[in-house]
Amino acid sequence: MKLFYLILFCAIFLTVSADLDNMQDTCPTAPGEQSIFFINGYPCKNPTQVNAQDFKSTKLTVAGDTDNYLQSNVTMLTASEFPGLNTLGLSVSRTDLERDGSVPLHSHPRSSELLFVASGVVFAGFVDTNDKIFQTVLRKGDVFVFPKGLLHFCLSGGFERATALSFYNSQNPGVVNIGGVFGIDQERMVNITRSLVTDRDEL
Repeated sequence: MKLFYLILFCAIFLTVSADLDNMQDTCPTAPGEQSIFFINGYPCKNPTQVNAQDFKSTKLTVAGDTDNYLQSNVTMLTASEFPGLNTLGLSVSRTDLERDGSVPLHSHPRSSELLFVASGVVFAGFVDTNDKIFQTVLRKGDVFVFPKGLLHFCLSGGFERATALSFYNSQNPGVVNIGGVFGIDQERMVNITRSLVTDRDEL
């Protein structure tokens, strides 16, 4: 009898977990529907109303406002801002860093991040669960990966403005800002982040 229940449990588990891929080609986010339905994702737009503009965004063509203490700006596009991303398990962001700009320690609980440097020099790194720091200097065209859920950071590493694009394997990666969680002010967070850099000459 126990074997029967074990087989039944496995069959139900496989049935429930089998459908991890899309059930249709596309599912652009339906405007205004997210506040009505509570589901894991967003309701789909009526297929008869889907058009090419649902899969295009110009929101990353303009540099973000870096006139702030961090001298940086991260513009994130998820399925809520970019309808065509819905159900595809993808999102994208643009990071603009001034000469002394920084994106202090933070993590994305639902996604890994692939960072591509479009211009300038960026010093980037992450901390693994053994408290080991992996860090490097990135120049135009370089790519670096931040594994899912791990603390990571970016600093301007040159004498000019830097721009990087990030790609995430989640339509809503989420962001956990360590400073916000523990009530640490931005100045201290920047100092903590910069203290991780082993080769000060790189900055």
